[in-house]
Amino acid sequence: MKHAALRFLAFFGLAFAAGWLGSYVQRSGSSHSAVQLQIADSGAASARLANLSSAPTSFQEASALSTPTVVFIKNESTAQYSSPLGWFWDFDPFGSRGPSMSTGSGVIVSADGYIVTNNHVIQGAEKLTVVLNSPKKEYVAKVVGADAGSDLALLKIEAEQLPTIRFANSDELAVGDWVLAVGNPFNLTSTVTAGIVSAKGRNINLMKNQFPIESFIQTDAAINPGNSGGALVNAAGELVGINTAIQSNTGSYTGYGFAIPSNIVRKIVTDFIEKGEVQRGFVGMDVRELNADELEELGLTGVALRVVAVLEEGPAFKAGIRKGDVLTAVAGHALTGKSDYDEHLAYLRPGDELEVDWIRSGSKKTAAIKLISKQDNQALLMKGAVSSDRLGADFQPLNASDLTQLGLNQGIRIINIRRGGAIAQMGLPNGFVVMKFNGQAYAEPEALIAAMERASGRIQIQGKDPNGTTRTYSFFSY
Repeated sequence: MKHAALRFLAFFGLAFAAGWLGSYVQRSGSSHSAVQLQIADSGAASARLANLSSAPTSFQEASALSTPTVVFIKNESTAQYSSPLGWFWDFDPFGSRGPSMSTGSGVIVSADGYIVTNNHVIQGAEKLTVVLNSPKKEYVAKVVGADAGSDLALLKIEAEQLPTIRFANSDELAVGDWVLAVGNPFNLTSTVTAGIVSAKGRNINLMKNQFPIESFIQTDAAINPGNSGGALVNAAGELVGINTAIQSNTGSYTGYGFAIPSNIVRKIVTDFIEKGEVQRGFVGMDVRELNADELEELGLTGVALRVVAVLEEGPAFKAGIRKGDVLTAVAGHALTGKSDYDEHLAYLRPGDELEVDWIRSGSKKTAAIKLISKQDNQALLMKGAVSSDRLGADFQPLNASDLTQLGLNQGIRIINIRRGGAIAQMGLPNGFVVMKFNGQAYAEPEALIAAMERASGRIQIQGKDPNGTTRTYSFFSY
C-alpha cells in the first residue's frame, strides 16, 4: 500500500536546515515593566465583525491596519558547507565555513520596539536585522527570549512610536472565519493573502523537543517560506496568530498553513518581558486521546483523555488522579482533543490551578490541580536517581505505585540514556526496568551500577520495557 508522506516544514527560508532548537535567554537591558500590549475589546471586536459572516467585499482596512506592524527579519550566521567527500564518519576535511543569510517575518507588539517572531527564524543568528515596513529603516535587534517548545521568540529594537498590532482573543476565532496572512515570503515585503480558518487545535508534531506546545490554527490563506513569524489577522486587522508552518511536499504553499494562537503568543510574550523566559506550569501526568472503541466501552461520547502516567508526589497525584483515570473536561469545558488540553496548559504558570473532571470506575470526580515549575517537576522526575558517567545513564529505584503497577517487589529504572554510552550500545530503551542483572536482583541503584561497571564476559539483563513487556538481553563484554 502506498502512503504519501506529508512533510510539515517550518518556514525556514533559512540556509541552516537542521539543529537543536534550544531555549535560551539574552536580556536586552531595557525596562520591561512599562510595556503594554494592545488587547482588542471582545464587545467591540464582535461589533466590527458582525457584518462579516459572508465574504467581505474588501480586506483593505484589515490590510492597512496590520501591514505596517509586520517587519522583515534578516538572520546572518556562519554555516558549514560540505564537500562531495564529506559523507563518512560525520567528518569532512574538505568542507568549509562561510557566511549565510536567511529571512523571516516578525510582528511589532509594542511602540517601543518589542517584536514577536518564530524561534526558528532567529535560530543560530550571529546578527539579527529588522527592517520596518515603512519607512524601510533598519535596526539591529537583540533577543529578549526564545523558546523551542512554542517556537516563539521576542526581539527588541531601539525605536519609539512604532505602529503596533492589536491582539484578538483567539478563543473566539471559529472555523470558517476569514483571515489574512501578512508577511514577507520569498523576500517580497508586505505581502497579504486571504483565506479562512480550516481547523483549530491542530497537532502536527512540529516541535521535536521535550515540552512542546502544539495547538495550531489551520488556514488555507497562502503562506510560503519567509512568512514565518508573520501575522495571521482577522477581518478587523487584529492578531489571531503567528504564522509558523506549512504542509508541503515542495517547501512552498500547497494548501494549508499553521499559526500559533494569539492567546498563547500573548502569554509567552508577557513571560519574556516580565521574567525573561517562559513560565510553564506542569501537572505531573501524561495523557493520550481515547479511540472510538474505548469511548464506546466506557459509554462516553465526544472526546476523552486517558491518564497513562502520573508522577508520584506531583500535582496530579496530590489531587487524587491515578494512571488509568479518564479526563473529560478542563477548566469547566468539555475537551475537543489532546491539543485542546495542551493549549489550556500553555496559558498557565507555576502556582496557577487547573480544574479537571475525570472518571474512575464509572464514578465522576473533580479537582483543582496546582501547577509546579519545570525545575520542581524535574526534581520529582529525578527523585532518588543515581548517575553513572561510565554507563551513560541514570538509575532510579521504583516507587511504591510503580512496583504495584508492574507487579514487582523491587526494580531499578534506567533513564536519561546518553548517546554513545554503554547502556545505549546495549540497545536498552529509556525507561527500561532492570529486574535482574546476571541472575541477581538489586534494590539500590548504587549496587546495580557497581555490578554493571565491573561486569565482563557473558552478561544477561532481565527486565520490563516501558510498556510492561518482560524482555531479556544477552551480551558478551570484553
